[in-house]
Amino acid sequence: MSTEAASRRGVPDATVARLPGYLRALTAFVDRGITSVSSEELATAAGVSPAKLRKDLSHLGSYGVRGVGYDVARLAEEITDVLGLARDWPVAIVGMGNLGRALAAYRGFATRGFKVVAVLDHDARLVGLRTAGHTVQPMSALPRLVADEGLAIGVIATPPGSAQLVADQLVAAGVRSILNFAPQVLSVPPGVDVRKVDLATELQILAFLAQQRDLETGAEAEVS
Repeated sequence: MSTEAASRRGVPDATVARLPGYLRALTAFVDRGITSVSSEELATAAGVSPAKLRKDLSHLGSYGVRGVGYDVARLAEEITDVLGLARDWPVAIVGMGNLGRALAAYRGFATRGFKVVAVLDHDARLVGLRTAGHTVQPMSALPRLVADEGLAIGVIATPPGSAQLVADQLVAAGVRSILNFAPQVLSVPPGVDVRKVDLATELQILAFLAQQRDLETGAEAEVS
């Protein structure tokens, strides 16, 4: 995927993980007509410290001008280039359950350098149906999508029991970048990049933090 491509250009993985946040903040500044920002302003908008921001951007060779700050449009262009988003990346979504249909309908892909070229499912009963402007295709269509559409990224939105089979089919068709929403660890060969989005884990972390906050509030109440 684009983030792995950036890390291979010598940008540390931790920095790569923060670049989309910087780009999102810069895009918001552009939309507001702001042409330059200080490191403090950009750091606040991205939710990091100014020192971390400056260090991250130094890996891109980008340095703010004292008293002026960063050129918003230019920095956004630099980050877009590093992340490989100067072109549209063809994406296929596999699994047309509730999550898959929601992802297919998400309009944010188009504004962030990604184009959904196909939606697919193993279930023959779903093949041929329309969702979010796409006709659901069978998994057998994968090789053609790679050859004809340049399919680069596969998004797995299936139940966990099907995720490994889908990953195997994507890899066999020539897809080398996978975004996995299924709560399942995937086994893929070297040269295939997998990113996992585990919604349940993130919710569990939030539950832990909420519990800690309640405990701290309770302790403070007892002291007072």
